Amino acid sequence: MTIHELLRSSSRVFLSTGLSWKHLSSSLKIFNREIVFNVTRKISNMSRPSVYLTRPDVAQQGIQLLQDECDVTMWDKTCPVPREELLKRVVGKDAIYCTLCDKIDAEVLDAAGPSLKVIGTISVGYDHIDVEECRKRGVRIGYTPDVLTDATAELTLALLLATSRRLFEANREVYNGGWKAWSPSWMCGMGLKNSTVGIVGFGRIGYEVAKRLIPFKPKKILYFNRSDKPQFASEIGAERVGSNDLLANSDFVICTIALTPDTHHLFDSVSFSKMKPNSIFINTSRGGVVDQEALYEALVNRQIYAAGLDVTTPEPLPLNSKLLTLPNCIILPHIGSAEYDTRKEMSRITACNILAGIKGIRMADELE
Repeated sequence: MTIHELLRSSSRVFLSTGLSWKHLSSSLKIFNREIVFNVTRKISNMSRPSVYLTRPDVAQQGIQLLQDECDVTMWDKTCPVPREELLKRVVGKDAIYCTLCDKIDAEVLDAAGPSLKVIGTISVGYDHIDVEECRKRGVRIGYTPDVLTDATAELTLALLLATSRRLFEANREVYNGGWKAWSPSWMCGMGLKNSTVGIVGFGRIGYEVAKRLIPFKPKKILYFNRSDKPQFASEIGAERVGSNDLLANSDFVICTIALTPDTHHLFDSVSFSKMKPNSIFINTSRGGVVDQEALYEALVNRQIYAAGLDVTTPEPLPLNSKLLTLPNCIILPHIGSAEYDTRKEMSRITACNILAGIKGIRMADELE
């Protein structure tokens, strides 16, 4: 039945009630408005965009924003969605809300089909997405580059301090009975004061890490970056140098560089051989920038003093990984942005990016 047929039917019903024309007219207007509203709402619901969310445990703020305007289906477990399930569930969807655990490649895009307009990833990194394939198909990509900068910079500094001052080793000694008595040489580590700190990748996170280092009074901050950052550098007195100079002169080497084909295994046996034997290596970017076998050898052979990693390859790191046997290597489970307010805002931005992509308007953060 069409809207017009419903309206004519409602008029006949009210005429049979014996109400006055005044009451009849007023009641008919209200009744007809309800019919139009409900039918329109039903039609709108039928045409709502569809979104597949690969994890149910993202902050509710983002999920609610999507549910207000879209039909949202999601993987119902707090573990990465299996590949077969992902390929099955994205069919016919307008958008995919994914995490860095989900490989979005040509196979997934093929499965989704031509209806797919946008991919929103709740991450700053996008190496899990085939960007070129998305561009070929006109699929837009939203990500969350700025919101997690402070949280990741804080975690980087925390990891640096925990590694340099051997906090995990000391904590284990408390529990395993190794703490006997105070000793002038026991559990000594490396300090930041008067040190040289080298930062590889001087983008948003690298810059914020450098700012947070200042109160610890390092003698010098060096950075290696594909482009010069004179404004940022002048604010904190950082000096741009070549990669070889940075590795050779730094007491602490902090990696915050993006993973690209050019930076894959940037830190290999050659790189570690150029570092000081008392140097400490920190990586909070992506696991793929490090040759982990080379890192293991460098730590075992004391080419470098210690390492702190928030990222590995693969993730999670297998329990039989040789790196887990080393007391001078701290490994965290990729928690750089794991701060409540940050994760809430990441969820909200990802949802807003998806809605903007569906509507064909400007995203808050779009990968160009």
